[in-house]
Amino acid sequence: MNKSGELLLLLEILDQAYEKKAWHGTNLRGSIRGLTAREAAWRPARGRHNIWEIVLHAAYWKYTMRRRLQEEKRGSFPLKGSNWFTRPTEVTEKAWRSDIALLDETHRSMRRAIETLNGNELRTKAPGGTYTHATLIYGIASHDLYHAGQIQVIKRLLRK
Repeated sequence: MNKSGELLLLLEILDQAYEKKAWHGTNLRGSIRGLTAREAAWRPARGRHNIWEIVLHAAYWKYTMRRRLQEEKRGSFPLKGSNWFTRPTEVTEKAWRSDIALLDETHRSMRRAIETLNGNELRTKAPGGTYTHATLIYGIASHDLYHAGQIQVIKRLLRK
């Protein structure tokens, strides 16, 4: 399939926000590189989200994006619930790595779904929604960068 220039640009923006080198600095995947389970579980204050929860929140919205693009039914996210998930249930490196793997997999599956779009579909509204596919794609990239910045701040607080 011949990809439109707009789709290729959106994929580049998505890649830079998640894991590819970019001028703006740390992306989402880079913001968690090298973190231990104990660091990811640290809360900046009572009632505030920790890095681990932010990672799962990002994974959930990547899943939601893919689901909307492919017109899938709700309920196939591997964790029970939606949006925010209390973590950790146990502070182990294995559990932390498993949730990072979930983030990576939801990103890859969302990206594959985006790659199937053609140029005309970018300007159409996603099924059952009010936003175009293009708006959702750059929105999820913005979401990644927002949370990457949030994680960077939490890391500074943790290490002060």
